Amino acid sequence: MHLAFYQLTALGDRAINQDYMASSILDNYAIFVVADGLGGHHAGEKASRFFCHSLLKLADRYVDQLVHNPTQVMSTWIDHAIDTMKALFAGDPNAESAHTTCAILYLDTQITIAAHCGDSRIYRLNSDKLLWRTLDHSIPQQLFNEGKISDAELASHPDQNQLTRSINVQKLHKAEVQTLQPIKQGETFILCSDGFWGNLKTEELSFLAQPDSGKLELNKVARLLALRAQGYSDNLTVQWIRRI
Repeated sequence: MHLAFYQLTALGDRAINQDYMASSILDNYAIFVVADGLGGHHAGEKASRFFCHSLLKLADRYVDQLVHNPTQVMSTWIDHAIDTMKALFAGDPNAESAHTTCAILYLDTQITIAAHCGDSRIYRLNSDKLLWRTLDHSIPQQLFNEGKISDAELASHPDQNQLTRSINVQKLHKAEVQTLQPIKQGETFILCSDGFWGNLKTEELSFLAQPDSGKLELNKVARLLALRAQGYSDNLTVQWIRRI
């Protein structure tokens, strides 16, 4: 399985970048993760970084088990990553107030697994259209599901930052895990924090899925999003993956 992969992150107008991302691309599988930390005193920054590192550190322990029960194994893998994240906090008193979202994508030739918690997203596209995306764990997403607001209003809703799930050492919430069809040649996956999708337009998402798109187009879209934010940009993080 041959993949093209690009990623970027930007501070925006924030004092620190609480987003974090990590990836591992090997001969037989690939895994990608984006996390958006929440919490003061650098707690969110630590939560997103510790979770990403922990998830990848444990990959060898769980990848071979995915063939048996992918949804359950991925859930167990994430749960173990949270335990490891807690150990990395090493008694930090801010650990219990530190939260992070996550968007996780696992790929091999037989299966695709997507997991998310919070409002970091995963998009699946071909050159023609958006095929699928994760649904946010947030108050605005609930309102959209109930038909009370439009998709375009999700990012601008006053409760946009009100999440219904997040990753935390207390394990109050579970990540949502879905098993999908294997990635096809030419398909594109995008993982991103809300700082990226919040100002993104549908046509720009399609732009990133065109056969000749890649690193240059990703950078162009990121610059456009920063300009559109007019100096009030959140941290922005995105990973772009295509099977070639």
